[in-house]
Amino acid sequence: MEVLIENIITYSFVALLAIGIIYFQLKMSKKKSKIIQGKIEKAKELGFHEPVSLHPVVNLDICIGSAACIKACPEHDILGISEGKAATINASRCVGHGACFHACPVGAITLLIGTEKRGVDLPHISQEFETNVKGIYIAGELGGMGLIKNAVAQGKQAVDNIIKNLNKSPKAKFDIVIVGAGPAGISATLAAKEKNLRYLTLEQSSLGGTVFSFPRKKIVMTSPMHLPLYGKVKLTETSKPELLDLWNEVLQKNKITITENQKVVSIEKFDDHFSVKTLADTFTTNSVLLAIGRRGSPRKLGVPGEQLEKVAYRLIEPDLIHNQNVLIVGGGDSAIEAALSLLDDKTNKVTLSYRGDSFARIKPRNFENINKAAKNNHLEIIYSSQVLEIKDKSVVFSFIKDGIMFEKELVNDLVYIFAGGELPNEFLEKAGIRITKKFGEVILKH
Repeated sequence: MEVLIENIITYSFVALLAIGIIYFQLKMSKKKSKIIQGKIEKAKELGFHEPVSLHPVVNLDICIGSAACIKACPEHDILGISEGKAATINASRCVGHGACFHACPVGAITLLIGTEKRGVDLPHISQEFETNVKGIYIAGELGGMGLIKNAVAQGKQAVDNIIKNLNKSPKAKFDIVIVGAGPAGISATLAAKEKNLRYLTLEQSSLGGTVFSFPRKKIVMTSPMHLPLYGKVKLTETSKPELLDLWNEVLQKNKITITENQKVVSIEKFDDHFSVKTLADTFTTNSVLLAIGRRGSPRKLGVPGEQLEKVAYRLIEPDLIHNQNVLIVGGGDSAIEAALSLLDDKTNKVTLSYRGDSFARIKPRNFENINKAAKNNHLEIIYSSQVLEIKDKSVVFSFIKDGIMFEKELVNDLVYIFAGGELPNEFLEKAGIRITKKFGEVILKH
């Protein structure tokens, strides 16, 4: 009898303990869900919740709330667990790593491009990266995958597919002309060399493409990747100079030359080959791989004085700028990072002009640092503003405050405009490549 009573007491204690643990876990889960919901509401308020490009969508019917996607994401607060299921928080900050997609144990995540409300212009390409024009391929940012690791992988894969379908013409000097020397273009160049193809790589500016225009101290977020003729590159964070040094090392070691400052203006298809025309020359080839960025030509403001020499659309060497009154125009990551890099030199006076009333769709670290700099009076941010005229020694712009329009003229030495870029749609369409607007189209699905 005593044993039975002891067993009952023991079982009762275990049951109560289990109930207590479950209650505690439910309470903590509810608390965490409340925190995540608060973050989602804040993201909506700041404009970070609406995705702008490639982003994850969670199937709540099969999500088990393992949090594997959150642990795998290299960014911060893109996803969170709310009410036992994964939920998007700052979808606009997603850069398309795809780590969440691969980490989900039940395949509850799909990667989409665009949304029902916000379409994204993309060229039509097949799973083999070939456009609707047979023989012209696209890899990297232009195709919607801007992350360095993904771009590198696509550059190699595109070359592999080109080899499978390559028809050699006696009229073509090259097997492949690669347009662009960013991550995808460099990877494709190495792959072409590895496969003994007759290749030529053309870059309109300098090696690195978009990466070259990053501020010197900008950290490039990436992850381990395989580079042809080199092997595995184990990087999680690196600086622009380190990344460019790596690429230069690989190219020099394999005696590869990138033809820089050669802007391609047209691609013409003949019966059995292509003619690729630049501002200075014309090249014949069996195939073309476009590894260019989505920005195309920088978008201009169209205001008087924009042609002055003090106006630029990218900041290459901020370390060389001292004792200058600088105006940065824009509110994206490029503009924020340029402003922050110029603040490293305490002699510069930096003003940031942004047409919006708050920063949206920028990285958390940039959001934190730029607001901290403004709070500490290290720079002036003028929201809801628009440049009206750029003069030799000043800049005139308008801004709205408390519903009233004002004009202001600032002493100025340099102007950097980060207003995005015009998509190279005209160039693509001239080559016969079809452009379509993607409204929430699936890119990766289990």
